[in-house]
Amino acid sequence: MSELLGVAVLGAGHMGADHVRRIDRVVNGARVAAVADPDTGRAQDAVTGIDGVSVHTEVAAALDAPGVQAVLIASPGPAHEEAVLAAFDRGLPVLCEKPMVPESAGALRVVEAEARLGRRLVQVGFMRRYDAEYQRLKSLLDSRRLGRPLMLHCTHRNVSSPPGFTSAMLVNSSVSHEIDVARWLLDQELTAVTVLRPRPSAGAPEGLLDPQFVVFETAEGALVDVEVFVNSGFGYQVRCEAVCESGSARIGDEHTMVVTTAGDAREEVAQDYLVRFADAYDREVQAWVDATRQGKVTGPGAWDGYAASAVAEAGVRALESGGRVTVELAPRPDLYA
Repeated sequence: MSELLGVAVLGAGHMGADHVRRIDRVVNGARVAAVADPDTGRAQDAVTGIDGVSVHTEVAAALDAPGVQAVLIASPGPAHEEAVLAAFDRGLPVLCEKPMVPESAGALRVVEAEARLGRRLVQVGFMRRYDAEYQRLKSLLDSRRLGRPLMLHCTHRNVSSPPGFTSAMLVNSSVSHEIDVARWLLDQELTAVTVLRPRPSAGAPEGLLDPQFVVFETAEGALVDVEVFVNSGFGYQVRCEAVCESGSARIGDEHTMVVTTAGDAREEVAQDYLVRFADAYDREVQAWVDATRQGKVTGPGAWDGYAASAVAEAGVRALESGGRVTVELAPRPDLYA
């Protein structure tokens, strides 16, 4: 494909607007052809200064707009299933932000629909797989230089939770990234989950169980623990340590600017995910564009999106019951073997 890939961006909120900017200013080989959002003012703001973009309130109109050859879905999670299936009807490649579909039943419907097509069209936006530190850790674990991985210790902290954030969302929204990277780093499915609830932080809104401590078991006997703390008050921090048979490796201790003055030294801490993972998002979208222009789909797919939703649902049940909950996955279609 010699021409620029025309992309329809669905959703012009915080994430969608950032993807519009990314495609227009950062990514090579693509252009924003259409944007859809129920709030036309927000959509118009997102495309200010970009020529040749049509703005729509309906998904179908954006997908059918002139020049659209692929779709990036950044709308709220409950809208994803309908948008992905509409893209399938048109044979359009998709980059869908996580969650692919929040409910595992809907995610499985997407998997089954793609399997019927007989070809992959979906890449799911688990951008940590494109982060340089995570990629180095993945290469190290795959090399087996440290022996088999036995445990992953993960930390996921936010400055504060947005309005309406629930205790379940710590698991099915925040920890969903750890679910995916654990499956990817270890190349194993997660088979059971337990959620422990320490006393809530004074900084958490009333009724929010924050922080939480989540423990996953894997198919081959490794353990993954995640401290998720969405009202830490001080910054956005993501860390991961792999403990193996003959050594360990930790990522997430990156050093940004350090300010030293009058007997004091301070290190900057990122305040949100768009800062901490800016490069990963750029790499992710560029990889998707490059693959799509070659008629390929790479990266995390629909099965990964389904597995993440199924594990997250088990995690929410574990949170609510206080017990260990097993993860039940449907048979994996041959398309994803």
